[in-house]
Amino acid sequence: MKLWDKGISIDKTIEAFTVGDDRDIDVHIAKYDLQASLAHAKMLAKIGVLENNELLQIEHAIEELQNEVAANTFKIEDDFEDVHSKIEFELTQRLGNAGKKIHTARSRNDQVLVALQLYYKDNLTTIQKQVKTIFDTLLALAEQHKKELLPGYTHLQVAMPSSFGLWFSAYAEILIDDVVMLQSAQKIIDQNPLGSAAGYGSSFPIDREMTTDLLNFSELKYNVVAAQMTRGKNEHIIASGLGNLAFTLSKFAMDICLYMSQNFDFISFPEQFTTGSSIMPHKKNPDVFELIRGKCNSLQSLSSQIQMMTHNLPSGYHRDFQLLKSPMISAFETLKTVLSIFDYGLLQIEVKSVNLKDEKYKYLFTVDSINSLVQNGATFREAYQQIGAQVQEGTYACETRHQHTHIGAIDNLALEKIKAKFPKLD
Repeated sequence: MKLWDKGISIDKTIEAFTVGDDRDIDVHIAKYDLQASLAHAKMLAKIGVLENNELLQIEHAIEELQNEVAANTFKIEDDFEDVHSKIEFELTQRLGNAGKKIHTARSRNDQVLVALQLYYKDNLTTIQKQVKTIFDTLLALAEQHKKELLPGYTHLQVAMPSSFGLWFSAYAEILIDDVVMLQSAQKIIDQNPLGSAAGYGSSFPIDREMTTDLLNFSELKYNVVAAQMTRGKNEHIIASGLGNLAFTLSKFAMDICLYMSQNFDFISFPEQFTTGSSIMPHKKNPDVFELIRGKCNSLQSLSSQIQMMTHNLPSGYHRDFQLLKSPMISAFETLKTVLSIFDYGLLQIEVKSVNLKDEKYKYLFTVDSINSLVQNGATFREAYQQIGAQVQEGTYACETRHQHTHIGAIDNLALEKIKAKFPKLD
């Protein structure tokens, strides 16, 4: 069944190409298409297109279909072009004329738009909650290991003293920025496009404010052309937010892979969390975090992919937009899995005691030594040259560990302030 079927058979080769993977992808938005269809039906009843008894029948049938979706028994067979045609067919089969009326005053264009925006809204919320879980785990780890020192690096060269607490809480605080960006994307998505039909509205006296309230959108996208112009633009905005979060997770995964290596040996994981080698029995490979790194690097390309698909399209609907669903939904599902396994991994992390008296860390405290001379009356440049000369001559020796007490430093992590910065979640 096709919503645009006029009784003319289409070439099977053309049909297979144009349908693509919609049947598989659309399972993810079935729940939201049903939700939007129910709101649309209630609005049609209000304006007199549906009788009250027809609305009751539709409500009951949609509830049955929602139960099938929740139970994973809802299927989109090859006879159907997409989830929208499948749902309309089911309603018609079960209800007759009442089911045939459900598409009145809407187009598949706004039907797809509203289902996708509901999916995006819901999943952006889920991802933010998952980030909050990792955030809490990181702050707990930072508190637990705040006194355990760790070498800091610039250019991958030993630089200045850091700590496990500083490392964990750094990623916690940077996740806040990612959530802020996701919430900005969510605010843009939270506008109801239903009622824009094919992009030019309807001659029916539809009540778009009613469906906005029923679908729990914060706002209505008033202009019907503007509503359709969000197709592609919404995805680009979301992809940027998802990519920023993936950037953070990828960098963190790289740190973990680096710190697990024997040359660093700062952290470890239980044997069952790592993989081995087919010929080297000593190996404990960080495959989980390497895969996270790879998946997150791929997610960062999503924004460019969306832009290249849509950047030169004029206003109005184009079939190119169909190609957005697969990478967008795949990105959401991948990122949710990555966030879940990342937190699970962090809960298994084993922090090791780092011997800062090892020869390779002998210059870790040179800046502290310079600062000590300055505090005793030397100018910074004089102190820098004095310590620099000692380094060159091989006579430098660290005196003692200095306290870094300003806010945000290793001895004053400001964990409560970081915790308070996390945005409020719905």
